[in-house]
Amino acid sequence: MAGDFRFLYRTDEGRIPRATWARGALPLILAFSALTAVLRQALRFTNKSLSERAFIDGPTIAAHVYIVVYAAAALLIAISWVNLSAKRFRDRGRPAPLALAGLLPLAAFAAGAAHWLQPRVAEVMPRWNVTALDALALLALAWTLAEMLDALPAKGEA
Repeated sequence: MAGDFRFLYRTDEGRIPRATWARGALPLILAFSALTAVLRQALRFTNKSLSERAFIDGPTIAAHVYIVVYAAAALLIAISWVNLSAKRFRDRGRPAPLALAGLLPLAAFAAGAAHWLQPRVAEVMPRWNVTALDALALLALAWTLAEMLDALPAKGEA
């Protein structure tokens, strides 16, 4: 099992079939989803004025600490996703497998950043920007899943 971890997530070298990619992607998707669900709850405690809460407040400090932990975990999950998916893209004969594998994490991070930033700068960043980035992230997700699960023809197939 430890050898599987090292091969799947720690390097982008090699090739893997669809089933191996799916088994490796599922824990990453579940971990990221769980961490993000907790983050959405923690964010409620981060944007309060001093009139609403004390300067040093336990829930606010805990929320900010969680955001730092979340950011580190999200980066590690994204790196693991890229390494895992690059192997699958290589197996499918796609050019530049690392670039293609990084498309979904990049789109997801951009959409997440827009969700965080837009309420803070609503006067200069309209809501449609967030919607557009969400649509691009969903498009990247759909395309990546179609590629990884063999729904699209591989190189050399028509």
